[in-house]
Amino acid sequence: MTKLHTFFLDQHGCAKNQVDGELLINRLVNKGLTQVFDASEADVIVINSCGFIESAKKESLDAVFSAKSAYPDSKIILAGCLAERYADEFKKELTEADAILGNGDLSKIDDVVDSLREGKRVVIKEKQLGVCCGERNLLLSFNGSAYIKITEGCNNNCSYCAIPLIRGQLRSRRASEIVEEIKDLLSKGIFEFNLVGQDLAAYGTGKDDDVYGEGRSPLNCADGKISPLARLLGDISKITGDFWIRLLYIHPDHFTSDILPVIKADKRILPYFDIPFQTGDNALIKAMNRVGNADEYIKIAKLIRNELPESALRTTFLTGFAGETEAAHENTKEFLKKISFDWSGCFSYSKEDDTVGAKMKNQVPHKIAEKRARELEEIQAVITKERLSRRCGKEYDILIEEIVEGEESGLAIGRAWFQAPEVDGSVVVSYDKDNEEENSAVKKGRLVRVKITSSSSVDLNGEFICDSPLNKNRATSTLLFAEERINENARGQSLGEI
Repeated sequence: MTKLHTFFLDQHGCAKNQVDGELLINRLVNKGLTQVFDASEADVIVINSCGFIESAKKESLDAVFSAKSAYPDSKIILAGCLAERYADEFKKELTEADAILGNGDLSKIDDVVDSLREGKRVVIKEKQLGVCCGERNLLLSFNGSAYIKITEGCNNNCSYCAIPLIRGQLRSRRASEIVEEIKDLLSKGIFEFNLVGQDLAAYGTGKDDDVYGEGRSPLNCADGKISPLARLLGDISKITGDFWIRLLYIHPDHFTSDILPVIKADKRILPYFDIPFQTGDNALIKAMNRVGNADEYIKIAKLIRNELPESALRTTFLTGFAGETEAAHENTKEFLKKISFDWSGCFSYSKEDDTVGAKMKNQVPHKIAEKRARELEEIQAVITKERLSRRCGKEYDILIEEIVEGEESGLAIGRAWFQAPEVDGSVVVSYDKDNEEENSAVKKGRLVRVKITSSSSVDLNGEFICDSPLNKNRATSTLLFAEERINENARGQSLGEI
């Protein structure tokens, strides 16, 4: 019997995969293992992988090779999306992994540990059913913030995307379960809740979904009823207390305007919209297996800003998709300028196995795709700088993420409501650390009131005004955050860099 006492988690991928990582941590702790934050101290190294694009897949595989080379006595578990997608191939070819665990049923990590203790190599890939959830007592996010997964899988079948092949078709959690999780985390000191899924607008419309015990809901409220997402937000709005709710990832073809009145009625539900349009060219929109068009997408942005003038809009662009001509790229550039997003991300296309896009003709050379991505990023930098300049002179509550050590004067880094974690800019907060009141107020996970004094193309600078009233009735945090347990500068050791 092999003794396994400690584990190290090497986390990769998106916010949804981060939730999975947090669930794995809790199960491993309940299994009797202690989490460590230095891989050299671990009996078990779990690589929670990403399998979305080629660069992410390479990064996850490199982590496996690095871990086996640097720590040959440790047991290596490859988990996550890459494990789910290529479990059959890795069973024979990836001998560096002592176990492979797909993400269909995360509770199977218990069986993996049992097998490793018995000296057996195991490969587990379960059918994608339901939405994996459960207790999370250590979060991988910044202090005071948490991701809440409300759906799993996706039915959109965009021609460039492998997510349905990895995570399966759309499934949604019961609304009551989501509300109770938010209440529980709120009671444990969490302030910011970021709702995540592949397409939040499709919440409650999966083939087997019954989120309210009333049967499956039609997509986009074709029967005139309120959408499941709007209804869920209404239920969340009934929760007492101060908090932020942010919606991430709404497919533009499923955007439903009935969420706008709910957001307008409750300032705790942030008017932040992350809508991945991917392109502004109609031919490419169709080639990506989407049903809208650029004009309709522009109307969505106008509707949001008409109803919620202070709203923040983020999007994602994909450059170099098969058939993208220079004229199509120009259309996307104009689309970006017309909507004038607060934020946008951009990545160049990579062919994904078994997707429709991978078989399309007129593939675009990678260098051209990267060049086009840089052009969009340059345009966005100018737009973001202008939009951020409008924030100057205004006051905002800032959620503090870290304290900058070693400065004579006090400096902290945080985010305002219009800045999502990890992907948008930050607010650099100046305060007097020799002032007892200010020093005690500026703590990780707390909010402070700040006046914005200047801006750049990414970040804002501001001066401390006072402790935020939003802290007044907040529960004292009883959760652990990885940020409190590991090297502050690195936010964890990266096995790919060993």
